[in-house]
Amino acid sequence: QVQVVESGGGSVQPGESLRLSCAVSGSWISLGAINWYRRTPGKERDQVGSITSDGGTSYADSVKDRFTISRDNYKNTVYLQMNSLKPEDTAVYSCSVRARVGKAWGFWDNFWGQGTQVTVSS
Repeated sequence: QVQVVESGGGSVQPGESLRLSCAVSGSWISLGAINWYRRTPGKERDQVGSITSDGGTSYADSVKDRFTISRDNYKNTVYLQMNSLKPEDTAVYSCSVRARVGKAWGFWDNFWGQGTQVTVSS
């Protein structure tokens, strides 16, 4: 099975930065794309961005040019660097990992972490 743990959240002031981590452990045949999401109370979960297995990235318009996703395949960890944070970035951030698991050729499945709270307030 695949375990996903997010960390790095906290409370910051507008304009400051945070780096979130998404650590993947367990066993799998191969890892695919890893996606960052965020959710605020009463709202739908929004995708923040994603990174493919070969490092290709994409971002939501709301965070483009402020957030950067990177991937360390040796540590099986994905990072979300968040700069110039705004109050509207306040949310629980979580990541989902697409992994091929099982026996022989296996099958693709998505695994989620519990999330980490980010609060941006003056």
